[in-house]
Amino acid sequence: MDHETLKTAAQVAERACDRARAEIMPRFRDVAVEWKQDGSPVTEADRAAERIIRQTLRESYPDHGLLGEEYGDAEAGPEDAPRWIIDPIDGTISFSRGIPLFGTLLALTVEGQPVVGVIDLPALGERYVATRGGGCRRNGQPVFCSKSADLHRSIVSTGDPICFELAGRRPLFERITREVPLVRGYTDAFGHAQTISGGIDAMVDCDLNPWDAAATQLLAIEAGGACETRTGARGKIDLFFGSPALVEQLVEMS
Repeated sequence: MDHETLKTAAQVAERACDRARAEIMPRFRDVAVEWKQDGSPVTEADRAAERIIRQTLRESYPDHGLLGEEYGDAEAGPEDAPRWIIDPIDGTISFSRGIPLFGTLLALTVEGQPVVGVIDLPALGERYVATRGGGCRRNGQPVFCSKSADLHRSIVSTGDPICFELAGRRPLFERITREVPLVRGYTDAFGHAQTISGGIDAMVDCDLNPWDAAATQLLAIEAGGACETRTGARGKIDLFFGSPALVEQLVEMS
């Protein structure tokens, strides 16, 4: 896809996120929580947001595949064809508890590689958008990953300890928390966004699904950082991203 095609796709993605915000925010701190078979929480806000995102994408791209957390892969199409990957609310635990550190993740992939990525943080009024080769912006302004090279002077964020356990990387979590002085548990879309924009120097997030990872895999690179993808014990995605020098060190620690 050329630059103009990607720019148009990013605009459509932003429109989808605008509509998702209109479904999410009226329900924030006023929604019932259910539990899915895998033990993860879900709310009507998750479902309503994904429905409107799918509708918006279908209006502009009826031939593109759609893969989402709440409504699955029935419309995913061939893996090598254009496909939108949707997480309507990443951080549903935070959302359901009234904590404003949640977001919408949306990515367009072509031949399995992300070419458009969006992290939208509706409760904070922040949106991060990247296109392949076009850089990364927060609310229209360029943002960049950290360039820190010293783990002892850096903030490193991790996903939940249970995710390291499920990914077979518990020793890595223990080593990070033992050897890195400033470890913060900024999880989910919020942690990803802060790492992409350099507030957090690097992050390790394990046992992810495609909708948890696809946007960040592009955003981190377009923000001048590194993003290393590994496969965990359950066949899910483990991400190491942020400062290139720190990512290299964290991968070596694993």
